Amino acid sequence: MLGWRLLVSVILIPLLFGLFYLDQRAGTSAPYLYGLCCLIVFRGCWELTRLLTVRNLQPGYAIVSLLSLLICTLAWLPYFSDSDAGSAQESSLALMSVGFSISILLIFLKGAIRFQEPGQSMENMGAEILSVSYLGFLLAILAELRWVAGPETGYLALGSLIISAKMGDIGGYTFGRLWGKKKLVPRLSPGKTWVGGFGAIFGAAIGSLLWFQFTPALFNSLWTGSSWLWAILFGAIIGLVGLVGDLCESLIKRDVGKKDSAELLPGFGGLLDLLDSPLYAGPVAFVLWKLLPLITVVAATGN
Repeated sequence: MLGWRLLVSVILIPLLFGLFYLDQRAGTSAPYLYGLCCLIVFRGCWELTRLLTVRNLQPGYAIVSLLSLLICTLAWLPYFSDSDAGSAQESSLALMSVGFSISILLIFLKGAIRFQEPGQSMENMGAEILSVSYLGFLLAILAELRWVAGPETGYLALGSLIISAKMGDIGGYTFGRLWGKKKLVPRLSPGKTWVGGFGAIFGAAIGSLLWFQFTPALFNSLWTGSSWLWAILFGAIIGLVGLVGDLCESLIKRDVGKKDSAELLPGFGGLLDLLDSPLYAGPVAFVLWKLLPLITVVAATGN
């Protein structure tokens, strides 16, 4: 199983970065990334609403997917129309928040219109708000990393999160399988161990260090990576937060009595099982890119 997980990761990550390469060449509006986010919304909302259809929970797939798509689309509008990346991101974050607020209002309105008798409306509304928050708002924040460091070099930031989070997953799984004994949270995730948790942080830190050492110049010839200290700190934080994200997705699955969100890939589960760490770590990565000196601009020298 370990070999299979590594093989799938080796295949999926280059495919994802190939899409990023095409999107980089398509311009600052990132149309390919927007299309990918739309696919994630429709597939992810299907998995999540299907997971949550248990007990008294009956979230509506149509409203959850459409509202999640609304949040992502509103977040993208400034990038389709505004050439100033700085002001575009400010407008994007504002519109994203407005879209999330409107989504809550519409979910309440739907609940009020369909109310028949006590005992079910609040459960359904809570499940729908949770779904929109998870697959609409968090996904939109994750996508904002595309522009956090500027329109030309944004995939350096998005790539740093993906590499750190996925290397954390690989490190955690590898360390846990080889040396893990003491369970981390046995009731929530029986497979997680303390050694695996340290492996997740270690793997993410190594992935981040390598990413910031070797890739900045590929995005901008005047950029070099930050010092090893900041790169390792970024990766370690993402590894820790990604591990928490994995546990939080396990919380959803365990509470509804499921092992995987779906059967998309053997050994990985569904799309939500692949995205749990990046989705949860996205807002933290955005803040870290704003606070830490993760890149260095090399002054151009004249002749």
